[in-house]
Amino acid sequence: MKRFLRNNALGIVLVLVFLAVWLVGQTIAGLQVYNQQRTDAGLSTIGWTRYFTTSHFGEATFENWESEFLQMAMYVLLTVKLRQLGSAESRPIDGATEQDEDPANHRDDPDAPWPVRRGGLWLAFYRNSLSVALLAAFAASFLLHAATGSRVFNEEQARAGLTDRVTTWTYLFRSQFWFESLQNWQSEFLAVAAIVILTIFLRQYGSPESKPVHAPHAETGA
Repeated sequence: MKRFLRNNALGIVLVLVFLAVWLVGQTIAGLQVYNQQRTDAGLSTIGWTRYFTTSHFGEATFENWESEFLQMAMYVLLTVKLRQLGSAESRPIDGATEQDEDPANHRDDPDAPWPVRRGGLWLAFYRNSLSVALLAAFAASFLLHAATGSRVFNEEQARAGLTDRVTTWTYLFRSQFWFESLQNWQSEFLAVAAIVILTIFLRQYGSPESKPVHAPHAETGA
């Protein structure tokens, strides 16, 4: 067990922090906001477990997941071809890297992932599986954001005594939906740009996301 924890500490801590922030912090704060809205509208409050089924919780969750998966998908794809001189997050300016090696050359490697050893269509898909998975997660979150956002809009209209209603499809064309999405997207690309550019000049001793402290500013890649 001790060895398992040591070998997987980063992933475990990140997942635990995510669950604590999402399932505890976000839901408790979100429930208070949602119940206040219901109280103001003359409706009864609801409990914590029921809050997970509300569109208020769903929209807040998927609106953020959407931008995170978009950020990571675009970062993975853009770093295939684009370079940034001096950044620890960039491929070297010139020359090939280990990631460019043809995986078919490792078909007989017993430690290679099974799609590499299988070859064919399995390998063709596996070559791009990371970006495919991230883009699929983005697409799912994008649609779920639209679905839950349309429900929130309709609930607000009903509480206000208005008759205007939207479907998931029509909500996609409303400025409210794009305002919710784009305000998150811009912050994600700002964060990526910050780490790409700041790692040219700044260092963090011991971190794989930083160049060695003694490395010249022009050295590209970790």
